[in-house]
Amino acid sequence: MAYLTNVWKLEITHASTIVTILWALLNLLPLLHLFIADFIVSDYWMVFIFSISTSAGMGFLAMSTPPVLARITGKCSEYSPECVGRGQKVLLYTSLPLIAFGVAGPAICYARVIVERRNSGVNNVDSWKKFWRFVNSRSPANIVALIAVLGLPYINPWSLQFGIPAICTLVATLLFSTTLSSYNRKLKPNGSPLTILIQVLVAAVSKLFYRIPKDPKELFEIQNSQLHSVPHTTSLRCLDKAAVIIPTKPIEEQEKNKWRLCRVTEVEETKAIVRMIPVSMTLIFCGVVNAIGFTYFMAQLDQTNPKVGRLKVPALVLVWFYRETGQKCADLSAKLSDYLDVSKSASRKLTSSLGIVVSMILAILCCITAAKVESRRLGVVREHGLVDKPDETVPMTMFWLLPQFLLLGAFDGLFGTGVVHFVFDQFPISMYRYLQYFYRSVLGIGHLCSILTVFAVGKISEKGGKMNWFQHDLNQSRLDKYYYTLAWLLAVNLVVFIVVAVFYRYNESKLKDEEFCVTCELEFDNITVTGECTLNLKCCCC
Repeated sequence: MAYLTNVWKLEITHASTIVTILWALLNLLPLLHLFIADFIVSDYWMVFIFSISTSAGMGFLAMSTPPVLARITGKCSEYSPECVGRGQKVLLYTSLPLIAFGVAGPAICYARVIVERRNSGVNNVDSWKKFWRFVNSRSPANIVALIAVLGLPYINPWSLQFGIPAICTLVATLLFSTTLSSYNRKLKPNGSPLTILIQVLVAAVSKLFYRIPKDPKELFEIQNSQLHSVPHTTSLRCLDKAAVIIPTKPIEEQEKNKWRLCRVTEVEETKAIVRMIPVSMTLIFCGVVNAIGFTYFMAQLDQTNPKVGRLKVPALVLVWFYRETGQKCADLSAKLSDYLDVSKSASRKLTSSLGIVVSMILAILCCITAAKVESRRLGVVREHGLVDKPDETVPMTMFWLLPQFLLLGAFDGLFGTGVVHFVFDQFPISMYRYLQYFYRSVLGIGHLCSILTVFAVGKISEKGGKMNWFQHDLNQSRLDKYYYTLAWLLAVNLVVFIVVAVFYRYNESKLKDEEFCVTCELEFDNITVTGECTLNLKCCCC
């Protein structure tokens, strides 16, 4: 945000749109990456592709700064909009998708790369596992955060701030490429379970005019104790047509075409996904609120006074407080779920729904707090005559923004944990690997919706000849009114969620008070667990 508004002098809404799209891609692309890794390209090659994409993106971003290509383009080398030419714009808008594609992918494949190397008999696998556990622990995050908080504020040139990460990612890519010679190229993707959803829908539509038998036992199912099976349910009967056996054709012939005949288990897993759509739609607006944290909150932070007496405090300190609060609240929510005995279905339903409700309440309080702080900031701006001076620092300490960052962090932590607990029992077992990215996709869609929300609120606010709430910069805008609008919209969304959650039909066939062991891969809060896991949210590593 600071680079786009301070150097490129973009409007606040234009800059926030660019940043929001970047974050939306970071949350939406993992599902696509996971599908490609399962269906087309193996995990090892995917990690290599991600590394190249990140390196190229960071390199292009560093090159988009005016001083880097000043001699080639004939432009000036100062950090001002006059020195930004068409070449820099092309590099910037090219770098962001590359960075999003590269950064969104590696975490989904690293764990299985280690498993592949272990199964292929590569030496030093134990060192790989230790390295992976170290990477997924909080130590690297704390080290990076410490370096960012203490080091980045003293690196003033944007070309260096972008250039140093670009060099680091390039070195990492070159180091990773040295391991390609030991990769077992015979390993092929096993296929994505997401294709089952499409197959069921296609098969159901293809048998649109066939009748569903009254006895569910007449539907197609493979009776094999080695295969996971789900009992038939009476909801969404239209999808049962995918398992209807056509009497005029041999059953052996129909079994070969999975696009015309599906198992009852596959149909029931598709039903589980379809049943979650109404609840998921009520969670999208939480992504709208989440988006203001890395856009407008950061723009406010950039204009406030970072000094405490004579000491200049890095602005990223508030971001660190936000991340730590989110992590602590997520841990607290997980411990609370264990305390309430999540092995009981009633407790699981209560704790998961309650966690989401509490997170939405915190989000409402966050918006109200942010509105009041912004009203005070605008008062200080008018008092000191800074309305037309967006480049001047507002004489108001940045720690006024601390409460809204803490509330936003608490909201993120509780919301993420609540959603994971809510859908864990409802998600098809064959798709558990996609579970975490389901939550992230909801956030990503919400981020995109935040762009439409800003546009709609701006258009509505200027009706009757009134001033649009979103002007060129913060000092002329009325973000406080936008925050209040988000607060009451989220309050309405909270009521809708409670109603939908009350009438939501839980997947009782999998919510029996028993433990059912499956082999799966789970990734929650940057922790990947591969091995035997149970449906009561307790995992035992292999």
